[in-house]
Amino acid sequence: MVDKEFIKQAAEEFLKDSESYLVDLTVNPGNQINIEIDSYEPVSIDECAKLSRFIESKLNRDEEDFELEVGSAGLSSPFKTLKQYQKNIGNEVEVLTKNGQKLYGKLKDANDTCFILTIIKKIKPEGAKRKIETEEDLQFSYTEVKYTKYSIRFK
Repeated sequence: MVDKEFIKQAAEEFLKDSESYLVDLTVNPGNQINIEIDSYEPVSIDECAKLSRFIESKLNRDEEDFELEVGSAGLSSPFKTLKQYQKNIGNEVEVLTKNGQKLYGKLKDANDTCFILTIIKKIKPEGAKRKIETEEDLQFSYTEVKYTKYSIRFK
């Protein structure tokens, strides 16, 4: 079986001087290798192809057969790395907590242990006739959420 750590080191070696970074790497039975990358700029097909060729040059098909797929993190894919959270600060995101609560808001901040989501709440002040919108910051540890992903909403 292809060594996952070897593939990871090769991918990180290729990406170290670029804007792109490794998001996910899996090696499934049958040596099916899937590499997912992301960047602060759009990831081009050419960059994926170059990474694929680089990884293939490090492996020997005569010793072990493999299938290699390199792609970019999709727009609707859940965030898997801190860099993806940091890239999306200021953007609308969707968060599903482990207790089943789905929230939409603006990603305000992200660090190694948690992230902050700013949501809009409608409250009715005492004596008022109408509800008003207020912002509330909610802090989540990464272990509290099932996923966070970029929110695509049409108004």
